[in-house]
Amino acid sequence: MKATKPLSVLAALALMTAPAFAGDAGAGEKDFRKCKACHSIEGAVKGGRTGPDLHGVIGRTAGTYDGFKYGPDLVAAGEKGLVWDEENIVTYVADPKAFLQEYLGDSGAKSKMTFKLPKGGEDIAAYLATFTE
Repeated sequence: MKATKPLSVLAALALMTAPAFAGDAGAGEKDFRKCKACHSIEGAVKGGRTGPDLHGVIGRTAGTYDGFKYGPDLVAAGEKGLVWDEENIVTYVADPKAFLQEYLGDSGAKSKMTFKLPKGGEDIAAYLATFTE
């Protein structure tokens, strides 16, 4: 068996601090057209009114955008401590119902968002992060 060389300290630190994924905000801006049928981004993207405005969504507690009527399970997730970040947005948009079921530990949990985005969520999350205050 061949012995392997240990990682340098700098290489090890880079691996520990690197994000699990890195989205492309430019690609996410283009892909957001799939989302604007329901969502807007205040001051940047005009969109539908079915979903909440996504300006400042990164760092926001789930189910708390003022003036939007969320489903009870998303509100419960927020009350349990769910705060949106790029990673959990990617997981949520891939399958909102499954995300809430796992997060809440409730196989009956549902999301009002029925659209699934199995690819490109990293890019859209990176794009949304550009609207974080």
